Amino acid sequence: MKPIDILILSNGPGEITTWVRPVVVSLRNLFGNDSSQVRISVMLSPCPHSTGQEYNIVKNYIGVDRVQSSEFFFPFLLFGKTSDNWDWREKGIVLFLGGDQFYTLLISKRLGYKSVTYAEWEARWYRWLDKFAVMNQSVIKKVPQTYQNKCVVVGDLMADFTSTPLDILKMVDSPVIALLPGSKSGKLTQGVPLCLAIADYIYKKRPNIHFILPVAPTLNIQDLVYYSQSKSNPLVKEMGGVEANLIVKNFNKTEKYFLQTNNGAEVELINDFPVHSHLRKCCLALTTVGANTAELGALGVPMIVLLPTQKLDAMRTWDGVPGILSNLPFIGSKFAKFINKQVIKEGRLFAWPNIWAKEKIVPELVGELQPDQVAQKVLDFINNPSKLQQIHCNLLKIRGESGAASKIAKVIKDQLDLI
Repeated sequence: MKPIDILILSNGPGEITTWVRPVVVSLRNLFGNDSSQVRISVMLSPCPHSTGQEYNIVKNYIGVDRVQSSEFFFPFLLFGKTSDNWDWREKGIVLFLGGDQFYTLLISKRLGYKSVTYAEWEARWYRWLDKFAVMNQSVIKKVPQTYQNKCVVVGDLMADFTSTPLDILKMVDSPVIALLPGSKSGKLTQGVPLCLAIADYIYKKRPNIHFILPVAPTLNIQDLVYYSQSKSNPLVKEMGGVEANLIVKNFNKTEKYFLQTNNGAEVELINDFPVHSHLRKCCLALTTVGANTAELGALGVPMIVLLPTQKLDAMRTWDGVPGILSNLPFIGSKFAKFINKQVIKEGRLFAWPNIWAKEKIVPELVGELQPDQVAQKVLDFINNPSKLQQIHCNLLKIRGESGAASKIAKVIKDQLDLI
């Protein structure tokens, strides 16, 4: 076999830990560890959720030979030159594992390599890209029949990462509830005070429940303090009026940080990344709409999805023209309010697990949400854990097959055999 290059394109912290790592292991299991025969390179593209540590994480992966950080991505995309003047072998393949699928098209054409794209939700540029390793059959159905032969179902890479089912019935003996209010200002202004008010209400009824709040990689602890106090966030009064202060506790010489409400409810702030090991200890999560719902769904963690409308212009993450209009300077807020009103009227599904299942398998609460009403729903779930177990089972059913990483490696080998 001629020496080959495998170039992996990825971007965010979630993708490099749950997608890139298992695929690299599978590639080395299939092709061996001789880099003179098979060289694996990883090229990172910019990501709004970046922690700034992605380069160092990938650099320490056994089996990866070269890594380029995201700051050098666009110069390579435009001019074809890497920061370290990488050479390229005659035979190779570009593998998409995060970012924009269009980058795969541009880079594979530039290098003259075949392409394989892992499509979790949607396969794009199917006219020009060579092969798609897709999560499930529903991704294929969105592709015109002419191009469906380019797709092969491999399953969910996240399922490889977290394949063990949860025993929800036992977990409610010492309940842990995750609060995921979002990572952008528009969501945090509502999400943080709403979640704190819900936790505060639950604490009065069930003080044994433990709350955690994973700190998004783009945030720091002081950001969450900012959104939890009325002097800096006027929406605290509209979302239940519960404020919190930061407290620090020492556990075996390790400092842990908590947001503590005036009534004594404590929410532990989790700074670890990735946070999957913490989420898998939770019997329930309260989350905003967005990528969190996909991650929780893949982990099989039951959730209640919150879409408060007290601040109707908070949601500005739509694709296409609506997303462009809602993010315009000065007038974007008005567009966002109008678009979100229309979307809510349509009664569409917002959580990714519901979209995948085409039915509401996890609750979505939309409207001017009141903390006590949401809290009562949470307590009903805790008091009736069989309901949570059923949601968990439904999430596992739609998650996709396991073994995706090894199947992707096989797809790559098949494509290389065609060269």
